[in-house]
Amino acid sequence: MSETTNASRLETSRWMYVGVGFLINVCLGAVYAFSVFRPPLQKLWGITATQAGFPFMIFLGMFALGMALAGPLVEKWGPRKTTLLGGFLVGAGWVLSGFSPNIWVLTAFYGVIGGGGVGVAYGCPIAVAGKWFPDRKGLAVGLTVMGFGLSALILAPIADSLIASMGVIRTFTVLGGAFLVLLLALALPLKFPPAGWAPKGCEPGTAKAKKAPACAGDLDRGQMIRRGTFYALWGCYTIGCLAGLMSIGIAKPFGLEVAGVPSTLATLAVSIFAIPNAVGRPLFGWLTDRLTPRYAAALSFVLILFAAALVYFFGKGSAAVYFVAFVILYLNLGGWLAIAPTATATFFGTKHYARNYGFVFTAYGIGAILGSVLSGMIRDATGSYLTVFVPVMGLAALGVILALVGLRALPPSCSAAK
Repeated sequence: MSETTNASRLETSRWMYVGVGFLINVCLGAVYAFSVFRPPLQKLWGITATQAGFPFMIFLGMFALGMALAGPLVEKWGPRKTTLLGGFLVGAGWVLSGFSPNIWVLTAFYGVIGGGGVGVAYGCPIAVAGKWFPDRKGLAVGLTVMGFGLSALILAPIADSLIASMGVIRTFTVLGGAFLVLLLALALPLKFPPAGWAPKGCEPGTAKAKKAPACAGDLDRGQMIRRGTFYALWGCYTIGCLAGLMSIGIAKPFGLEVAGVPSTLATLAVSIFAIPNAVGRPLFGWLTDRLTPRYAAALSFVLILFAAALVYFFGKGSAAVYFVAFVILYLNLGGWLAIAPTATATFFGTKHYARNYGFVFTAYGIGAILGSVLSGMIRDATGSYLTVFVPVMGLAALGVILALVGLRALPPSCSAAK
């Protein structure tokens, strides 16, 4: 096979990795349907809203920790072996959750093992997409992680039906068995492109990519954390995830208690909200490519501020406001799962991408833990989920300022990085 023919084949087949990554993320993103589990768990064990949120909180925290620790594994083992490890842990965590006698054991199985497994596996398809698409990082990464956001659309009604037929605890085991088989199978095709390969119009080591910004220098983790841009990105990512996850974690109970929608409609809403969560990823990935991370981030925070204000002032007893506001919030949380990885590659390059983004992703863990704790504590203290949106408004306003001030740095040129 000629070199030209082989390059053409790689150019075409690279989209396959986006599709595989999308399916992997559908399995990994089941955590976004966790609000369907919370009311049955509260009823089963007689626990508070805060306690029912512990598995979700720890899952997301371990998700972030797993990402940070798995970055070097991806570089050493490659994406296939790392995803196999992560997929096994995800399936095991869910299966073992079906044997939990209380919320604390469930938190250990689901949150620690399952969440850690997602952290190990999550960065692999993202790193693969980033390396195969240096010319369209935002779009490729956004489409890959779109599956994570779309997961709840598929899994929330399935989980709700299983909970009704076999109970909330056994549902974890059934879903876990399915995830285990699917993730191990989907891990097998993952690989990075050959050394020195680049798509047509984007030559390696140059800044001549068609319709692309200046080539980013390949900075390692130590170089990255010495740049002010890293801290601005980390802060923006924390705020974006904190605001978004405070909302996502309470989607169903907010609909029931504040908006006054029926239980079946609230469950349906969790599935519907997965659509903007999924669409937000390629949309904001595309916007980040076009507007730069600075303006894509600022736009996201403006939309979060608008949605939080809308639901706080007009959301009580209004199903329409509930749907509109949460659609916007889900859209922007999904957006941050594309803005941050794209910005990491833009500012710091792709050579050490898995390791670097794993470290940037700790912002997601901080946002997840604080968001889950605060939403439950505010509900228990005030008796209403409505007041959760007061801090969300303040955080979004802070985020606009941080994005505009801190994300102005241009990526280093290829020549400067050599």
